[in-house]
Amino acid sequence: MTSVPRLVVAAPSSGSGKTTVATGLMAALAARGLAVSPHKVGPDYIDPGYHALATGRVGRNLDAYLCGAELVAPLFLHGARGCDIAVVEGVMGLYDGAAGEGELASTAHVAKLLRAPVVLVVDAAKQSRSVAALVHGFASFDPQVQVAGVILNKVGSDRHEELLREALDSAGMPVLGVLRRAPQVDTPSRHLGLVPVAERRDQALEAVAAMAAQVSAGCDMDALVALARSAGAMAQTAWEAPVHPSGRRPVVAVAGGPAFTFSYAEHSELLTAAGAEVVAFDPLRDEELPEGTRGLVVGGGFPEVYAAELSANEPLRKAVADLAAGGAPVAAECAGLLYLCRELDGMPMCGVLDATARMSERLTLGYRDAVAVSDSVLAGAGTRMRGHEFHRTVVEPGAGAAPAWGVRAPERRVEGFVQRGVHASYLHTHWASEPGVARRFVERCRTS
Repeated sequence: MTSVPRLVVAAPSSGSGKTTVATGLMAALAARGLAVSPHKVGPDYIDPGYHALATGRVGRNLDAYLCGAELVAPLFLHGARGCDIAVVEGVMGLYDGAAGEGELASTAHVAKLLRAPVVLVVDAAKQSRSVAALVHGFASFDPQVQVAGVILNKVGSDRHEELLREALDSAGMPVLGVLRRAPQVDTPSRHLGLVPVAERRDQALEAVAAMAAQVSAGCDMDALVALARSAGAMAQTAWEAPVHPSGRRPVVAVAGGPAFTFSYAEHSELLTAAGAEVVAFDPLRDEELPEGTRGLVVGGGFPEVYAAELSANEPLRKAVADLAAGGAPVAAECAGLLYLCRELDGMPMCGVLDATARMSERLTLGYRDAVAVSDSVLAGAGTRMRGHEFHRTVVEPGAGAAPAWGVRAPERRVEGFVQRGVHASYLHTHWASEPGVARRFVERCRTS
């Protein structure tokens, strides 16, 4: 049995302020000298970057759809090793999960899997006594979800606060914090959400400090710590990346920097455990792949924002094309797929794939059930995995590549590219759900 003080920060809907509260709470707890383990429900890559700034630890995702419900607690315990307290930021509204799948992958689902108390962040700007009805509905909707307190956001005045507190007191719901209406903390957004930390580190540090100041001033920190410590012991054991002893450790280059910020921490851990030497590089600045590169992983991010700079780095584009032409394993997801195309918005990219990419007005978003339809460096045909799509781009394929995935919903289609050692797709997947992916990739790096 393992005991980790923990709580979940949730909200009735998106836009209520849970990112500000969760990130500010993480930073405020860290300022108290506590080792804080940061987590985010769902597939989001950007919020964990802010969590990492707040805590000094890697932000990690907890996604019951991508990884399966059975892995949520083990992955949580893996991230929380050696920590004094854990804060989990929810996704969307408390009970919103995978479309058509009931509670699956919702914040409520994850809170139940972790047996963690929930703090509900409520935007109270346009209500007073009605807040009690709202909170009562969320607290009673599922008796297995422990809504243990409320943080009121956007409160207008002392009188407004008094009315809200009276209403919630009559409903028996503790008020753990009150945040007044204030200018929004500087966390700019673009077409896929907040601007990632890697693109604005100094400003992001200032934003996180402002969030921490808001939470410290407006919340009962002692009560929140006590609530986290009330969470019971967990019977599960921490997740471990499967170790595969080997001789030679092939170098696997992993793209990073401002253009490629979307990556799950467990991917590099799995590659390392499978016997690779993982080396990060920045396609915006580095003109060569890391010395001795035998495999390449290019995750998601915003190449469309940096298309001109990526295109201008001709030496690296050529190095990537040469690596792929030699049959080396290359795994690319979403932004990585765009980088491997011939061009993006008319600007030359690596030319590994006979395809062009362009920005689109349409947002493609959602979880996907997928099956590998071609043998590749990541998976054998027939391997089932779950993924997530999140992009505003379109890829128009040419010829010469087989599809990577067959996707069942929302419509049946094939997706992605398999070509020699290249596996490129729009799907973001979490390799912890299928550890054989990393093992297969590293073995191909050894033998290619």
